[in-house]
Amino acid sequence: MSELHAVPPEWVESIERATLDAVTPEAHAEVPPWLLGFDPGSVRRAHSAVPLRHDQVDPAAIDEIEARYRAAGLVPTFRLADVPGLDPVRAALAARAYASEQPTLVMTSEVSAMREVSQRADASLRDQPDQRWARVVAGEGFDPVDAAHRVRALSRATDALYASIGEGDDAAAVGVLAFAHDWASVHGMRTLASRRGEGMAARILATMALAAQQRGVKRVFLQVDQSNEGAQRLYRRAGFRSAWVYRYWRWG
Repeated sequence: MSELHAVPPEWVESIERATLDAVTPEAHAEVPPWLLGFDPGSVRRAHSAVPLRHDQVDPAAIDEIEARYRAAGLVPTFRLADVPGLDPVRAALAARAYASEQPTLVMTSEVSAMREVSQRADASLRDQPDQRWARVVAGEGFDPVDAAHRVRALSRATDALYASIGEGDDAAAVGVLAFAHDWASVHGMRTLASRRGEGMAARILATMALAAQQRGVKRVFLQVDQSNEGAQRLYRRAGFRSAWVYRYWRWG
């Protein structure tokens, strides 16, 4: 994993709010300083509780958060950055038999740097999801149930562009660029297994960056599984650096 770089504290809240605007749950609530997503699907970012800062977070709020998730018929799940300021929260969850899993990187870049990842910015962009895009999300090599949940969550984004590359009615690579809280954010990057290695993902990133520049947006972030080294190599070429690592803490 690449070395983490420090980010301004105010970025934490804006990134977390922008994340929930992009990967939109059926419902959300706040228990300050926590932001709660409620969704029955498999997209964990849409059904977990995340603090809007990385320090001075009182574990006492865990009781209320648990009660809200159970009242919604959902298993309580927390999304916590691996930072010292959240040590008391992690300790409280561990004492309640929560287990952590799925370490994920939050990476940030400048839109101008992302634009340079490919000379070709030729992906198609739509302001609404279409079947061409959805078929790749649910395509070869991806779990169909999880894919259906991702399509629903990403289709509910408050302000997004849906990118695809392919021929005719078929696409081979897709991605989503969402806009919120002065950020652009990259989600749902997928390339069919049979078409990987052709540079399509880089072309999608370059196209997204051009669209963000046209809107005057300068900063971009994404989240990527810490084990996905191939994707991280691409994102580092696009200027992304790791800001923090988070894990899901799930009860039961």
